[in-house]
Amino acid sequence: MLAKDLRTKDGAALKKELDDLLKAHFSLRMQAGTQQLSNTSQLGKVKRDIARVRTIMTEQARQKVAA
Repeated sequence: MLAKDLRTKDGAALKKELDDLLKAHFSLRMQAGTQQLSNTSQLGKVKRDIARVRTIMTEQARQKVAA
């Protein structure tokens, strides 16, 4: 997921994307806890995507306040 793609989305789409990523992160954590996760690098990728979405949401909120 690229930041430039996220910047084109509106607030509702970003919120839905964040919800999906949080559910995926929870699922991956449960798989890791039960020793069912074979590719542990997925956890890091999802965490970075969550941070990326939250950063874009914060940037958009600050632009609304400044405008």
